[in-house]
Order: sequence, then C-alpha cells, then structure tokens
Amino acid sequence: MSEDPFSERMKRLEDRLAAARAVRQPPSRPGAAAKYTQSSIAWRMVTELVAGMLLGLGIGWGLDSLFGTRPVFLVLFALLGFGAGVRTMLRTATDVQKGRSEAALMRDPAAEDKTPPEGRNATDEGRGTDG
Repeated sequence: MSEDPFSERMKRLEDRLAAARAVRQPPSRPGAAAKYTQSSIAWRMVTELVAGMLLGLGIGWGLDSLFGTRPVFLVLFALLGFGAGVRTMLRTATDVQKGRSEAALMRDPAAEDKTPPEGRNATDEGRGTDG
C-alpha cells in the first residue's frame, strides 16, 4: 500500500525547507563569535590607560599613607602608572596594525588581497619599465 499523499507532500516540503535553510545560512569563519569593532578596540585602549593610572594612584596613595609622607609617592606612581598605561596602549595599537589581535577579525580578507596583476612584478608596480 502506498503512503498517504499528504505525508509525501510533507516530506518534500521538509526537504525543500532544509535546502533553503542551508543556502541562506551564512558561512561560518573561525572566530566569528567574537566580533570586534573599532569602537571596542578604542574602549579597550582607553581602559588600559585608565587602569594603569588608577593602579599607580592606588599604589602611591597606599605607600604615602603607610609611610606618612606627603603625596610624593602618589605623584611618582601616578606618573609611572600613566607611562605603563601608555605603553600598554601603544602595544595594543601595534598589534592592531600588524593584525595580531582581535582587530584581525574586523579586516576584510578580500580587501587585503594585494596580488599584483599578471605579468608584473610587485616591485615593478608604480614604475615605468621598458620590459
């Protein structure tokens, strides 16, 4: 005995829906779950700077209260904390430029494809060569 025509139609519909979902699903890429924007990288850099400052201020205030000195250590460690924050921020900026951090996920690989045209050497681009 053959199956119910309704069951056959439902099976075909489920197959078509599965095929349509497979086509519409965006391709997954590694690290796609962690999408970073330029603003998130900027906030990270600001946070690194502020954290360095606050840590320096806290250590300086603690040492001043421990030794009973005037704000000598507070000023000294505030400057050291600022320097450490700037250094960390610059390291993050270097990593972003070289593509070693989460900013590499932001970049479009198609936009960075800089393969030279056929028949030309990458060193010859921009120069008028006779050959």
